[in-house]
Amino acid sequence: MPEPHPSIVPIIQEAGFGGVAKLRHLKVDHGLVTALVERWRPETHTFHFPTGECTITLQDVSLQLGLPVDGPPVIGPTMLDWDEMCETLLGIIPVKGESIVGSMIKLKWLRDNLFPIDENSSIEVIHAHARAYILGLIGGVLMPDKTGNKVHLMYLNYLTNLQRTRRYSWGSACLAVLYREMCRATDGRARTMGGCASLLQSWAWFRMPFIAPISRVPPTFPLVCQWSGGRVLNYRNVPHNDLVGYRAMIDHMQQNQVTFTISVLINGCK
Repeated sequence: MPEPHPSIVPIIQEAGFGGVAKLRHLKVDHGLVTALVERWRPETHTFHFPTGECTITLQDVSLQLGLPVDGPPVIGPTMLDWDEMCETLLGIIPVKGESIVGSMIKLKWLRDNLFPIDENSSIEVIHAHARAYILGLIGGVLMPDKTGNKVHLMYLNYLTNLQRTRRYSWGSACLAVLYREMCRATDGRARTMGGCASLLQSWAWFRMPFIAPISRVPPTFPLVCQWSGGRVLNYRNVPHNDLVGYRAMIDHMQQNQVTFTISVLINGCK
């Protein structure tokens, strides 16, 4: 995601997305993702490794992405008057057939058609930009479909009052979508996968450091930022977009190579 405008940073933080907004570009290692999906079992929602079963938990989501994991679930109506909602909350009316596909809005169209922010912008315009940025995080990073270029407008309903947005368990929603997408990807006919690949990849590197590249940045919060932002990663002695290499290393993994608990305090989070 591009860096948010300074005017909306405090609003994004208050809404509970301040941690994931720090994430810039994290290139997906498709070999690693494929190797993990091969070991995913839809019946148990766990990875089956030589050392046993394990999975991504809400604790992982909180530490990796900084998302709230407590509160009511992100559920609600999926069929509303999208034109009225967009006009009220975003300040624009989508063009049917050009910007909306079913109940989903194209993120590029949304970014291209928002009013620019300047020192004279009203609080309504600033809040509209904050909502659009959060929609971009949801549809492009946290809960993308296979295309990653559109987002369901149902989430906009949760951004009406940005002071209440963080009360919902966005981490649970993100994890549930990733679980669902990995289950779908186990179908031999699947060619692509949605869901938060950044979470999956960063979790794997953190929990299984023997396959992780070396980062010049020490662990910070959220943990995913250690690998992002165009930082140079050293892949010496570990696979990189190498499915066969990942398969071999995971097949021979040992119990002492896996980190199951987190004992280091990171900015007050354990």
